[in-house]
Amino acid sequence: MSTSHEWHPAPSPLKTRWADRVDPACPLPEYPRPQLTRPDWQNLNGLWEYTIQPADSGIPGHFDGTILVPFPLESSLSGVAKPLHADEILWYFRTFSIPTEWQGQAILLHFGAVDWQTNVWLNGTFIGSHSGGYLPFTFDLTQHVRFFNNNELVISVADPSDSGMQARGKQTLHPRGIWYTSVSGIWQTVWLEAVPPTNIRSLTLTPDLDTRQLHISLHVQGQKQDDLLVEAVAYDQGMEIARAYASLGQPLAIPIMHPKPWSPGSPHLYDLTVKLLKDGKPVDEICSYFAMRSYRLGLDSRGHTRFELNHEPIFLYGPLDQGYFPDGLYTAPTDEALRFDIEYTRKLGMNMIRKHVKVEPARWYYHCDRLGMIVWQDMPNGGKPVGGFLSTLAIGTGYNERDEKRWKRAGRIDPENRTQFEAELRAMIQHLYNFPCIAVWVPFNEGWGQYQSTRIAKLIKTWDPTRLVDAASGWFDQGAGDFESRHIYNIRLQRRKPHSRRAFVISEFGGYSLKIPGHLWNPGKKFGYKFYPAEESVVEAYIAILRDELKPLIREGLAAAIYTQTTDVEIEINGFLTYDREVEKIPASQVTLIHQDLIANASGKR
Repeated sequence: MSTSHEWHPAPSPLKTRWADRVDPACPLPEYPRPQLTRPDWQNLNGLWEYTIQPADSGIPGHFDGTILVPFPLESSLSGVAKPLHADEILWYFRTFSIPTEWQGQAILLHFGAVDWQTNVWLNGTFIGSHSGGYLPFTFDLTQHVRFFNNNELVISVADPSDSGMQARGKQTLHPRGIWYTSVSGIWQTVWLEAVPPTNIRSLTLTPDLDTRQLHISLHVQGQKQDDLLVEAVAYDQGMEIARAYASLGQPLAIPIMHPKPWSPGSPHLYDLTVKLLKDGKPVDEICSYFAMRSYRLGLDSRGHTRFELNHEPIFLYGPLDQGYFPDGLYTAPTDEALRFDIEYTRKLGMNMIRKHVKVEPARWYYHCDRLGMIVWQDMPNGGKPVGGFLSTLAIGTGYNERDEKRWKRAGRIDPENRTQFEAELRAMIQHLYNFPCIAVWVPFNEGWGQYQSTRIAKLIKTWDPTRLVDAASGWFDQGAGDFESRHIYNIRLQRRKPHSRRAFVISEFGGYSLKIPGHLWNPGKKFGYKFYPAEESVVEAYIAILRDELKPLIREGLAAAIYTQTTDVEIEINGFLTYDREVEKIPASQVTLIHQDLIANASGKR
């Protein structure tokens, strides 16, 4: 393997303060799966060998250089910063050794996320493949791993980016406007784990505040599963508060007699251990955490439908968050960088984030859980985006169209594409289900790839009845889901036609833009919705829209609002912060109290 001194970032027009803190020996060394932890694991992040070959090539006999995993190929921090085209394959190679004390256990290879189509070989044997760019996947290496010699790992990745119809978010090979640099290859942590031959592969944790219980179900892998007992123990600040047992496969609920509800103001988390027992002896043990909280809609005294947290109305206000970094693109340079945008949103006095057409690493949601940040989670868009004319028409006039059979316009005419989308949507919900912070699922944004949203919203409710659904964020509303969800730019904030059974939310607005010289991705280009010449003018305009347009709508039933956006992204310059996170364009010192008062007054707390 190559050594760390061979790596340096590729040239980039902008970088964050965390770029210089990246350790090429093992970037992002933190445990990647906080919801299910074990002690025996090995991080495979670091320098790998790579090459880019034509799509019809076989496993290469040599590699062209080194790439820093888990930073995507196109990023500066990968050390490469090259695009991957649809007629090319990105190949990775590295070796690793297995600790001898892992003998007798199953050896799992985990990928946090790889964009898009992945094939894996170990020691010359094909292990398996995976399609999808945003979710974790795992291969069992037990039958092919060597314990006393180096193991050779080869990975191939194909990514059509925006030349395909797969889920890809805002990635494009030709960045412009709201479309950003594509991301290919490994972009989340790669790691090994040693687990018992019979092991807990996943947990499902469902809190029930009304009955004061945590419901637990397990997915167990392995051949010897007869007569297994499950033990669950809950802890509050290190003190055991409850314990429960059930036979594997039987319902298991652990009582939480005096629950401390999770909220932005009090993000209380409980610790949890779950064991598999055979004849009273542990077969496997994992550690996790949970929170007691509930999300639903309810009516206020005026008959308006409101968002409720723990049976109390709460007004949600926060930013649209793209999750891009100038040096790592989809991948934050460090865990501190991953936390920063959440911490800054709290500093702004906000209580929610809309994670926009991207699924973050599990640690991002863990930080939201710890810090008390409610999340609206988008499914990354696939299919075809709506064109500029229809977008303008939808924003300006409220133009709507049915989505039952317009599959060609949406890029969904291929039934395999629809099947893949729904499989990935369900997998995303399953993957993120245990994170207390997530309140809302958003399957479609602004008509991109939107089809049969009424059916999709109902599907989501069957998969997860504990959360709410924004079925069509922006426009092409079919009357489905829990929200009348509008995007409003460049016109006055307003509510056109109330739907009494659903909550009214402005799921995007603002986009006020300001150039900060020395902190621009491309000084010659810009994108935004309203441009201002100086900080004073953009701050004045921002405060005015909250005071004169947003606040009056709360009395008319507005339940949540989402401002565009946390940071600038490439040539889109409408962030609270510059893209490098160095300059506050709408300073927290001038708006935090306004945000806090807005939320408190609208939530009935003052």
